[in-house]
Amino acid sequence: MTTENTTHFGFKTVDAKEKVKLVRGVFDSVASQYDIMNDLMSLGIHRIWKRVAIQLSNVRAGERVLDLAGGTGDLTMLFEKRVGDKGEVVLADINAAMLRTGRDRLIDKGLAGNIRYAQVNAECLPFADNTFDCVCIGFGLRNVTDKDAALRSMLRVLKPGGRVIVLEFSHPTDPVTEKVYDFYSFKLLPKIGAVVAKDEDSYRYLAESIRMHPKQDELKAMMEKAGFDRCEYFNMTQGIVAVHRGYKF
Repeated sequence: MTTENTTHFGFKTVDAKEKVKLVRGVFDSVASQYDIMNDLMSLGIHRIWKRVAIQLSNVRAGERVLDLAGGTGDLTMLFEKRVGDKGEVVLADINAAMLRTGRDRLIDKGLAGNIRYAQVNAECLPFADNTFDCVCIGFGLRNVTDKDAALRSMLRVLKPGGRVIVLEFSHPTDPVTEKVYDFYSFKLLPKIGAVVAKDEDSYRYLAESIRMHPKQDELKAMMEKAGFDRCEYFNMTQGIVAVHRGYKF
């Protein structure tokens, strides 16, 4: 049970002020192996999930996009193709190691002209009101301490008519998938993390953080409470992942 001053870090209850530091430690540890682990964790399916999220964003040429918790830049690369030379993508992450890894990766690929980088906290975004046509947070909202504050902050920086995309691990929609997913998450995933990333504990936390994340309908209600309109979600892979979308009017 959490209180006003406590929150979840995986299955543990911690002081709310400590969560940012604890999450930073996780991603400092896994940054260099993050892309390899994503492929192993999802059997490569994360690439399909991300492309679906991009399609649902309806981003067009010339628009400005904020890729929150953008990490190593997968979504930024896809958005960059859509916005073109006249658009802009801001790759943003609270974690310096992840942001540095993403920046280096994109520069190595020759992508620089219309991409900016920012180390930010999603709960208090340092951008002016009505700045972006789309704000996307991919596999990052579950790590945010105050999710309601983050959603309000995303709404504030969106232009009228803009949309938010939340791509996140969610909750399976059938009991068979849930049992298989639990076995994989808690028995296999930490062991894979121990072998590939030399960090079993961080991947155990990632599995636990997914289970503590709000269910699909609960997150939709949170978005509506934050002020988003026309909120909806799209389940993928039997609800293991969901894309939530909302608009600012």
